[in-house]
Amino acid sequence: MTKILLVDDHRLVRNGIRLIIDTHDKLSVVGEVDSAEDALIYLEQNTLPDLVLTDLNMQGMDGISFIRMAKKIYPDLRFALLSMIEEPTEVAEAFRSGADGYLSKGGDYDEILFGLLRLSQGHKYLMTNFGLRFMETFDVESSATVDVASRLAHYEITEREFAVLELIAQGFTAVEIADKIFLSKRTVEGHRQNLMDKTKSKNTADLIRFAFQQKLLS
Repeated sequence: MTKILLVDDHRLVRNGIRLIIDTHDKLSVVGEVDSAEDALIYLEQNTLPDLVLTDLNMQGMDGISFIRMAKKIYPDLRFALLSMIEEPTEVAEAFRSGADGYLSKGGDYDEILFGLLRLSQGHKYLMTNFGLRFMETFDVESSATVDVASRLAHYEITEREFAVLELIAQGFTAVEIADKIFLSKRTVEGHRQNLMDKTKSKNTADLIRFAFQQKLLS
């Protein structure tokens, strides 16, 4: 169970995100506060959550400053931004500050839930409607990360397809992959076919070989 702390100065937003989170048995909201300052107090006085989901623009300290400060105190704690702002500079700065993910308040239910589940599994996540162009344009983490993102963008491989590709390369079956990333077996098989079409691979073995040759996987 991934325990999540919500930080947002709009109660309606917190309520909406809580409703999304409460639909999944692997996610749980353990607390909610309406400011970064209150979040720092919460983290000091309570058992640490697994993930902090924070707004970007709030009264007082903003989300990026909050993450930067909290990371100094809790370096292993994971953070994600939830915002309507889609400016590339803000997205890049969020990751530089220590964020593990950037989600859009304008995203649909399934996409937000998928992003939270990916974050709960230890992955970084950039919501697809922001586009991999941000990762191409800005040096968010390292040149290696940007290079992979650029190649994914070149072949038009989405975040979900890449997640399926990683698990295929690890030897998991379609049924096992569906269970791990909370999709149907049919959807997983569709993603695998899309990957083969986009990379012009003849079969799964050819797809995996292509992914390593192109340094999509290491």
